[in-house]
Amino acid sequence: MLIGTGGRYSHNAGAVFSLKYHLVWCPKYRRKVLVGDVEARLKNVLLATAAQYGVLIEAMKVMPDQVHLFVSADPTRCIAEIVNRLKGASSRILREEFAHLKSRLPTLWSRSYYAGTVGHVSESTVKKYIEKQKGR
Repeated sequence: MLIGTGGRYSHNAGAVFSLKYHLVWCPKYRRKVLVGDVEARLKNVLLATAAQYGVLIEAMKVMPDQVHLFVSADPTRCIAEIVNRLKGASSRILREEFAHLKSRLPTLWSRSYYAGTVGHVSESTVKKYIEKQKGR
């Protein structure tokens, strides 16, 4: 569970962290099915599912053929688990509620996704910091 998400860093019982990810995934065959009521319901399902698993959605954009999320997560949640929970719950719920998604697609989401990390410190800054550390 995320604790202390109001500032630059969050913390739990054993760690201080700032883990943020840009996630992108698409419907199967890149079909443009994320419109109207499906789009609205998808946003609600993603927010509820993320909250249930201690993930904070900081930004969301649902386009007809793709989903973009900017999320913060606890280090006890791996990125594959986060994506699988969000895609799994949304696929199950949307296909139950919207019959046309079952008839047009064998599954709602493609198997792949994009995940990129986002941080306050650049890669080069971290490398320089590590290189400058002195052994004891």
